[in-house]
Amino acid sequence: MDTQPLYTIKADLFKALAHPVRIRVLEVIAADPELAAPVSLLLDVTGAEPSALSQHLAVLKRAGVVDSSRSGNVVVYRLTEPLVADLLVVARAFLLRRLAGHDADDGRLAVAQQLPALPGASARAVLEAALATSDPIGKAAK
Repeated sequence: MDTQPLYTIKADLFKALAHPVRIRVLEVIAADPELAAPVSLLLDVTGAEPSALSQHLAVLKRAGVVDSSRSGNVVVYRLTEPLVADLLVVARAFLLRRLAGHDADDGRLAVAQQLPALPGASARAVLEAALATSDPIGKAAK
């Protein structure tokens, strides 16, 4: 049994989530919790190199956020717990509220409001939103 304080364990979870590619992966997987997301879809949506995506998926897997299975040559990922999708919904609501409170709108609120809410958004809607932007994972923010 882990003897670390809960706040330390929470911090470790948030560290595992703390990358735009990993957040995007979780959004795509959470968009349709009944289906598993194949690695090929995650590569298309994130634009990450296969080796980089593999490392991101390993971080999420070690954190217990996603699990994988293989069907022939296809590896698919799914959330280990529906609460992960809820966490994404809460984070989105928090950020939308925070962005709406800023006097100087730099366009981020309008872009964020156009993205599909999770869960309940179809995987296709998430894909279309990701592909509609020239910077789907926030590389320009670096």
